[in-house]
Amino acid sequence: MSIEISNESEIVVDVERIQLLAVSVRDALKLHPMVDVGIIFVDEGPMTDLHVKWMDEPGPTDVLSFPMDELRPGSDLVPSPEGVLGDIVVCPQVATKQAETAGHPVINEILLLVTHGMLHLVGFDHAEPEEEKEMFGLQKELLEKFYESESSNA
Repeated sequence: MSIEISNESEIVVDVERIQLLAVSVRDALKLHPMVDVGIIFVDEGPMTDLHVKWMDEPGPTDVLSFPMDELRPGSDLVPSPEGVLGDIVVCPQVATKQAETAGHPVINEILLLVTHGMLHLVGFDHAEPEEEKEMFGLQKELLEKFYESESSNA
């Protein structure tokens, strides 16, 4: 998997942990090892511009996803095909505010947002209650699996 992480924000992010998370999510979703994904961190100004342009909503948001090849999760027998998964754009300043409200470390919020973004890239959504239940349940499961693997490797 080609995971390109670019930090264009003023906030320092733990690129190594984000890389490990992206690989963990890729493997759990049975995506082809050669799918490409970009993860970009931007400040509130650029995120506001993207949010207005693509979602027609004001102000910055926490995460936006831009799918490319419309890849879907694979199975144990058949992984997804190779291709370009797409880009995830995260705003660390918004993540910081959300982490404070949630009472957990900023990196945990960023990992949650990257997971959320990857799920959007493979077609998950949360517009309807059933979709939200499925997506947020899988998001929680993927994060728990990642945290367990980190603690067993520590």
